[in-house]
Amino acid sequence: MSSAEFKEKGNVAFAAKNYDEAIECYTKAIRLDDKNHVFYSNRSASYAGKQKWVEAISDAKDCIRLNPSFIKGYYRLATAQIESNDLDAATQTIKQGLNIDNDNLQLAKLMRTIKSKKAAAKSSAAAASAARMSSSSGGGGGRAGDSSLSKELIDLQNQFRGSMRDYNVVTANIGKSQKELKMNEITVSELEKLPKDSDSKMYRGIGKMFMLCSQEEVFEHLETEMKEDEKKITDMTQKKDYLERRMTSQQQNIKELTSSPAAE
Repeated sequence: MSSAEFKEKGNVAFAAKNYDEAIECYTKAIRLDDKNHVFYSNRSASYAGKQKWVEAISDAKDCIRLNPSFIKGYYRLATAQIESNDLDAATQTIKQGLNIDNDNLQLAKLMRTIKSKKAAAKSSAAAASAARMSSSSGGGGGRAGDSSLSKELIDLQNQFRGSMRDYNVVTANIGKSQKELKMNEITVSELEKLPKDSDSKMYRGIGKMFMLCSQEEVFEHLETEMKEDEKKITDMTQKKDYLERRMTSQQQNIKELTSSPAAE
């Protein structure tokens, strides 16, 4: 079997939460191709599924070493560091990841988790009966975690809906500008059929009024409008592409928030 085939077999095992088999498959893939960062990322997630945080950290670091721009590597590493209670190291990992993608919601969520854990630790240390309270607060902590998770999901869904509204507005505006550009192009094409020295009277619309203009002035105005339309279309297309990437990222974040961390 090839490394890609072992990876796919590992993904199937991971999805079924058969982490031992997934680890075995990803390990075989790594033996065949030890330069593929995704193999290390997926094995890190599998070790995390077994709560083997030392191994998860090691593989996540190898993933980042092989591909420093792979955001999920920072997510894997920070998650394992948080679970190992190495909050300062996790904070540094998250900052490194945010330097690459400062809008990444997964990393932002982990940063809030760290702040929450530090605040909880501080409160616990200040309590006189910290040892006994730590065990009795487990249920409350679970409820707080569920509430935090629910709020995070609602925030993500609201952000996605906002992105979708922006996307629809931009798409409509692109269509409007493309229509205006086409109309101007047709007008120019028709005007070019007239003799260059034509004395035909021409009028240019200005709001609800019409202004008598020379042929040259009309051409100049149309050319200016077409350049403006082309710039609007270019700018809005770039914004549309950005919103598409943003919605894809938000959908992935919602998916991962409502399920276990997925393999690549």
